[in-house]
Amino acid sequence: MSGVSTLPPHPYLADYWRAGTELLGTETAIMGGAMTWVSERRLVAAIAEAGGFGVIACGSMTPELLAAEIEATRSLTDRPFGVNLIVMHPALDKLIEVCLDLEVGHVVLAGGLPPGTAIARIKGADRKLLCFAPSLALAKRLVRSGADGLIIEGMEAGGHIGAVSTAVLAQEILPGITDVPVFVAGGIGSGQGIAAFLGMGASGVQMGTRFACAEESIAHPRFKQAFIRASARDAQPSVQIDPAFKVIPVRALANDGTRRFTEIQLEVIARFRRGELSQEEASLAIEHFWAGALRRAVIDGDVEEGSLMAGQSVGFVKAVQPVAAIIAELVAEAEAALARPASRAGRGRRPAATGG
Repeated sequence: MSGVSTLPPHPYLADYWRAGTELLGTETAIMGGAMTWVSERRLVAAIAEAGGFGVIACGSMTPELLAAEIEATRSLTDRPFGVNLIVMHPALDKLIEVCLDLEVGHVVLAGGLPPGTAIARIKGADRKLLCFAPSLALAKRLVRSGADGLIIEGMEAGGHIGAVSTAVLAQEILPGITDVPVFVAGGIGSGQGIAAFLGMGASGVQMGTRFACAEESIAHPRFKQAFIRASARDAQPSVQIDPAFKVIPVRALANDGTRRFTEIQLEVIARFRRGELSQEEASLAIEHFWAGALRRAVIDGDVEEGSLMAGQSVGFVKAVQPVAAIIAELVAEAEAALARPASRAGRGRRPAATGG
């Protein structure tokens, strides 16, 4: 909890992402993506201390576990951070109460359209609410409902993904949402990429894959080495063999586990067609294949059979670095890109005057 900035000067960035930094209360508008098993106290605090905005991944935590994680994070940093809650969690209301009781300033609702009661509870407590918007129509609806900021995440992201690319979402949503800050996510791995989306009207970005391999990340060394060796083409979405058996797409590094998943689908579907399994039993067998696989990869280092969830930005991961070094590198790259005359002309405005 040094409170001393180690970032390079960034007057152009400061202007471009001012709405984002004001919403988050941070020096940069770089959010850490909420990655299950990875986005816990150490990484979240490190991102906050480096001038970014860390987000705890609640995932399937109980309210008691979430409370402990929030308190542990606060013991490591006094800077702002948020909590990501999955709207389908059966204890969503209790998780929201934990965030409010422990005075978490920002709540991110993910994994579906947030229920009105959840929005009302968060807004009624005067906390900042961020939501994921998969389309312009839903983005406008979320803003009308009270969202203070939006995150648009393209299919280049790691983990569970949608069907539309980051670039297309940005072109669709950024021109139509000017009331609240919009953070772009999915496949962003460099400062040049950050600058490009800021130039399109974004107020900040969310990044996960680069931070998964940070020095402060608790991910197993084998997990990190798999990322360092990988290229963008290695981060592939899961394959659905039969439309009758829905498979939610997940982007991860291809390994023995992903290949085995394809084989399992074929085997289970064949058993269904022979009458050995009901459709429900077959669907559950497919769905449960990955149970615990992410933990095996992240915590145990099982890079052969575990789930190596990674975005296509994995190709930008070249080494294990401290979070502060990653953010400083991104800021320097983005500032240099925005400082070019062509970039400023494309934006159509100049940065605000700064002292010094």
